[in-house]
Amino acid sequence: MTFENLLITNENGCATITINRPKKLNALNIDTINELHNAFKNLDEDAAVKTIIITGSGEKAFVAGADISEFAHFTVEEGEALARNGQEILFDFVQNLSTPVIAAVNGFALGGGLELAMASHFRIASDNAKMGLPEVSLGVIPGYGGTQRLAQLVGKGRAMELVMTAGMISAEDAKNDGLVNYVTTQEELLPLAMKLASKIARNSSVAISAAIKAINDNFNDGVNGFETEISEFGNCFGTEDFKEGTTAFLEKRRANFPGE
Repeated sequence: MTFENLLITNENGCATITINRPKKLNALNIDTINELHNAFKNLDEDAAVKTIIITGSGEKAFVAGADISEFAHFTVEEGEALARNGQEILFDFVQNLSTPVIAAVNGFALGGGLELAMASHFRIASDNAKMGLPEVSLGVIPGYGGTQRLAQLVGKGRAMELVMTAGMISAEDAKNDGLVNYVTTQEELLPLAMKLASKIARNSSVAISAAIKAINDNFNDGVNGFETEISEFGNCFGTEDFKEGTTAFLEKRRANFPGE
């Protein structure tokens, strides 16, 4: 499948999705959101893909926000539909993807860009990255899960401050807040992402998918994450990956997981 706004590469089971709208600082318009959904879906369904990295083209921006020109004149009903549809087809979709997603944040990650990074399973950033949710400066609030995921990641008080001031924070501040896991140079950003992806790919994709579900359920209202963990733990015992993993351990060799 070819995309107008995305570049996709696949190397040794690690796929990289690059949002490629450099003239718009990789801003998310509706077409790009739909393309991202299809790209993530296709890669998740490919058993050979063990990890996915999401990043932005160029040196200036991961994603500098949503494309405001598309919704500046929306009605109340259209605005609500925009947020609901966007969350369903991309942001919630990425968070619940069974394939691990690493956001490699280069440059500006603002508004919808930070929301996309937060929907990923974890984040690393280049030292020139700037992150923020500036929506209140436009008379609106984050609509793609930003108010929820930011508070989950950095705590309620810090999230309130960042949303209400509409300010940007540096990569180091983001790391100190727990928003990103690592900060590196821009040149080393993708190599570090690939290194982490390679470490992930050596493990059981079936178990990783179960772990993603269990961790996510800790943050889902009305769901007992401990019960999910118990259930998913039990399910692992019926997988070929469990048989291979335990056999390899007892035989003192590296496991070769079939992903089943």
